[in-house]
Amino acid sequence: MTDVPDDRLLEQFARDSTEEAFAALVQRHLGLVHSVALRHTANPQHAEDITQAVFVILARKAGALDRKTVLPGWLYHTARLTAANLQRAEARRVRREQEAFMQSQIEEPATDNLWRELSPQLDEAMAGLGTAERDALVLRYFQNKSIAEVGKSLGLEENTAQKRVSRALEHLRKFFTKRGVSATTAIIAGAISANSVQAAPVGLAKSVTLVAMTKGVAASGSTLTLIKGALKIMAWTKAKTPVVVGASMLLAAGTTTIAVKEIQAHRTYSSLPWQGKEDVIMDEQVSQPPQVRILPSKFHKPGWAIIHGKLIGTGVSAQNVVASTYGYITPARVVFSASLPTNRYDYIACLPYGPWANEKALQAEVKREFGVVGKIKTRDADVWLLKVKYPNAPGLKRNDKDHGNGLFTKPYGFHGWHEGMSNLAYAIEDKAGVPVFDQTSLTDFFGFDLRFDFDLNCTESDLKNHDWDTVNQALGKLGLELVPTNMPIEMLVVEKTK
Repeated sequence: MTDVPDDRLLEQFARDSTEEAFAALVQRHLGLVHSVALRHTANPQHAEDITQAVFVILARKAGALDRKTVLPGWLYHTARLTAANLQRAEARRVRREQEAFMQSQIEEPATDNLWRELSPQLDEAMAGLGTAERDALVLRYFQNKSIAEVGKSLGLEENTAQKRVSRALEHLRKFFTKRGVSATTAIIAGAISANSVQAAPVGLAKSVTLVAMTKGVAASGSTLTLIKGALKIMAWTKAKTPVVVGASMLLAAGTTTIAVKEIQAHRTYSSLPWQGKEDVIMDEQVSQPPQVRILPSKFHKPGWAIIHGKLIGTGVSAQNVVASTYGYITPARVVFSASLPTNRYDYIACLPYGPWANEKALQAEVKREFGVVGKIKTRDADVWLLKVKYPNAPGLKRNDKDHGNGLFTKPYGFHGWHEGMSNLAYAIEDKAGVPVFDQTSLTDFFGFDLRFDFDLNCTESDLKNHDWDTVNQALGKLGLELVPTNMPIEMLVVEKTK
């Protein structure tokens, strides 16, 4: 069945539940789905679970999919949603982990270096594209089809298909440039084409087909949880899409005028259930109607999250709102040239069109609410480097088994559970109010943090008062140390609007 088009195989399966037709679809697209999952999680077992869940969802929805659906694009999008639902890891943290890994590499081919920079951010960038552009890129570079084949799949002339691909690549280039990865569209296209889809494990196609044919009945508990979560997000996204159609793409392009109109359109909700919880709940954000808000908070315990490119926070300072809006989670790397209110605020930006729209919309809301704008500039700054002082210290206990992670405040200090060193550096930066960079190189081959359990016996007061001797004494039990230096770093400069 290698020559039978996707839509006919899908129709045959939906009509007759033909295992041979579905197996052909799995064999054809397994590498694409598995690669997206593995890129998100860097965990082979999680990637297999996600892959299985995606094809179960396909089996369930086979009869409901529109005949014009581009199956590779649909599978890519579903795999990304399912992986995000499992992983719940902020893309910004992943980028920081990848940057730390890159600093430890001295002699690698340029193309390998570029892919290591692109890979952690690729799916976030793809999420910011419209369906038509994402389908075009998946066909062209993830599946390495010719422009003629892309045009045929999308029902377009070759000329039009080429323009759509070029436009999508330009959007990716702008996304990566904004995040410090400088490359031409041609180089980005080459890196994606060469690296984005890898061979899936032997035997996975057979197990995926068997489970999918039962439409999930034979799936494990963890896979069923993934399916349920992914279907919930897909249903929510589909239901909410018509609310702000059109304006979001202008937001992603950075059109402030449209952003303000978009925000005003979503300032009409009277009930704000996300303000009813002092701690930010990860799933809470997904269930909210599209809106962009900054409101006075009744809470004093700060919390925030970035889930699927959407932003939410409660009980934070105005400085934290501004810092989060521009992608700098702590004010330690922000220079405030303008005064801000001393009150605490709740904020949310959950437009269903990817991170660009939410960042741009919230920036416009910050400008309206506080009268400030931010610009990224390179400045010399006093920073601290988190380094390994004694390798294999007993205070750092490897934990490769657990899922989730956390750094919890205890009476004696902090307890880290299944936590990486980049998050420890971030926590120190957040409490101490000074930039801290992870240079421990405690990462795996892919540049992702190794995970540890540990106790850090210093208090928030020690960090806030910059009692570095006490802090380093506590870090020493983990085989770590903080080393001061001065170096040029990117800072967000916040200024009054003119």
